[in-house]
Amino acid sequence: MRNTGIRYNSKERMPTVLSEMAELLPPLSGEQLAVLEADLLANGCYAPVIVNEDMVIVDGHNRQKLCQQHGIPYEMAVFSFVDLLEAKQWALDTQKGRRNLDKWELGKIALKLKPDIEARARRNMSAGGGDQKSEDAKSGLATLPNPISPIDTRKELADTVGLGERTMGKVMQIGEHAPPAVKEALDSGDLSINQGYNITRQVRDLPEERREEAAALAVELEKAKKEIRQGDEDSARRHKIAGLFCKAFEKAVLLTPTEENVRIWAECTRMNQDEIRDSAQEARELAEVFTAIANILGTMLKDQGGNESIA
Repeated sequence: MRNTGIRYNSKERMPTVLSEMAELLPPLSGEQLAVLEADLLANGCYAPVIVNEDMVIVDGHNRQKLCQQHGIPYEMAVFSFVDLLEAKQWALDTQKGRRNLDKWELGKIALKLKPDIEARARRNMSAGGGDQKSEDAKSGLATLPNPISPIDTRKELADTVGLGERTMGKVMQIGEHAPPAVKEALDSGDLSINQGYNITRQVRDLPEERREEAAALAVELEKAKKEIRQGDEDSARRHKIAGLFCKAFEKAVLLTPTEENVRIWAECTRMNQDEIRDSAQEARELAEVFTAIANILGTMLKDQGGNESIA
């Protein structure tokens, strides 16, 4: 990939939208699109749309579409790529830094790149005389070693999107064999890749008419387990918060802040002037914390119909 340095504006040339490039990455959410649209309307399109030498958009599909809708002028920077696969890989690398893509989203992108990577592998084999080598071996003729190593599709896909090979292997199995219920649950975040893979394995050998129903039941079971785990985690979090408040009050009531006691504390801990100043500030901040607690407790008492006021 290289930047050719060539630039066009939207009045000079019209770019081409290729569906396999435009649909490579997950679509922006409604909120993300609204933010982008507001920025374009307020500030114009200050980042160029990236196109290849055939004027196919590689990066900036959403900006270009919104600019067209609102009549906002934009610039296009022409980059040179070896082929469309390199363009896709570059677009992915560029967008990964801007978007928070989870492992399943990355895996789905990898599956879209699979035909391109397999086609590259076939080209490499042909360039290295793969088919001819087989014929020569049968006839006993000596041949030169294949100068191009074969491509490991799973490893190539894993490296391209930044997944581990084992995870990529599971994604490939899900992509090929998982019932729709499993893929939908992965899309919604209700299943992890491991869970989706395990369900896919469990139902794969069932008769086709039973596979989808069994997968749907397995997905519902995993969702129920997830809710239980989340409930347990929330309960643990609530108990931890309660414990911290109890300990804070238990320790606070042990303090008798007379002048003598405070001086003893400062002298025995050998506080210097900076430490005395910092401790005084911390004490004021703690006083604000306990005042806030008292105010909230007072509101709770009032909400429960109590007549007592907390001074």
